[in-house]
Amino acid sequence: MYIKLILLLIFLSGICIFTSSCNRNKNKNNELLFWSSNNLQEIEFAQGMIEAWNATNSPHIRFQPVPEGQSSEEIILAAVVAKTTPDIYANMRQGDVEFYASSYALIPLDTLKGFLEFMYARCDSSVMDEIRSADGHTYQIPWKINPIIVLYNQDYYDELGVVDYPRTYSEYLSLAEKFKEDRDGDGYVDRWFGNTETTVLWYQRFFNFIPLYYAASGGAPLIKNNKAAFNNEAAVKVFTFLRTLYENQYFPIERLTARQDPFLYGDIATKWTGPWDVPYILKYKPDLNFNVHPMPVPDDYTGVSHTYADPKSIVIFKYSSDPQKAWNFLQQFLSTENDFKFFSLSQQFPRRKDLLTDSLFVNYLKENPRLARFAKQAKYSRGISDTPYMKEILALISQEYEACVVYGKKEPRQAIKDAAQAVDLLYLNLSNE
Repeated sequence: MYIKLILLLIFLSGICIFTSSCNRNKNKNNELLFWSSNNLQEIEFAQGMIEAWNATNSPHIRFQPVPEGQSSEEIILAAVVAKTTPDIYANMRQGDVEFYASSYALIPLDTLKGFLEFMYARCDSSVMDEIRSADGHTYQIPWKINPIIVLYNQDYYDELGVVDYPRTYSEYLSLAEKFKEDRDGDGYVDRWFGNTETTVLWYQRFFNFIPLYYAASGGAPLIKNNKAAFNNEAAVKVFTFLRTLYENQYFPIERLTARQDPFLYGDIATKWTGPWDVPYILKYKPDLNFNVHPMPVPDDYTGVSHTYADPKSIVIFKYSSDPQKAWNFLQQFLSTENDFKFFSLSQQFPRRKDLLTDSLFVNYLKENPRLARFAKQAKYSRGISDTPYMKEILALISQEYEACVVYGKKEPRQAIKDAAQAVDLLYLNLSNE
């Protein structure tokens, strides 16, 4: 089976071998262990919350950033195999939760006292429906999101005579044609309208195909009833749009990661990204005149532009010594005041339904209008389909993305059809194991 194959690969690669710093004695000093990401703002926030909790509550929480490794995903997987997981992990990709849930590694949180009441007060019912697993239980707390939309250089838009942002593909492509330039006269374009990764790495589709697909389809799922649900006109239009960007040299096929930041230094006019880039730009180029607008949509699309939420969740592992007490701590961790502290510190959005109504957030967003645009998009942001095989699915889509979008070797409709058939075959093979 799939899980056995993964565990075998882990064993063979040796990443199950933990150093002494990664191990812990179970229930050491009656403490619960909390792992955060290695993001500095998240470390600072978690430390502060845990210190406040430990001052007046028990059991105490012991804090540790996720141990160093090739990736946090590999470290978590290895910890599950070695049964050295923390009680609480606060940075799991939403799309990975179903894998661990189906492997019986997580606590079904809806079995804990007070969980559902708290979560329905915090989140829209649509979010709770999105994170519910195939067995009907909920194994994750939808914690934070970073909606993927468009940053644009305001001076360049002014140069192009833009009054309203380019809402449709045609408008976006028309501006791209006007903007591209060979600045040094060597016969090659060196000023592009935008840039996005062309590599086949599965997670790169979170920042191009998926947000555009959600925008074009009104937030429709990629997978439904264990079958591909993206073999439709929306996906074909997305591939066609992306292919046009590369065919006409509006976006570079070459990777720009080795050079200085292309958006900061004027090599591109737009960037598809999340709110984390706002404080980054303000820190490193505060004089840059930039703004934010939604992802472009097909010309005949009439609804609101949706996007990918880039959601991260909190989970409690089944090896926790006291899941209910871990949840009791998390209720304080996720209070309105603490969500606001986290947001103002990191500029990552808590996945709350009151971002545009609670006075704490409203007043802050008035002072930060660029972030306010991300906040308005949050309501129309979606996570990923609830399946344990999302990495494999995105890898299959990425193969067709490379063949069609990047190199133009296959027509968009055929590429989408082939990707969907490959996904359906994946599910068929898995069901027969």
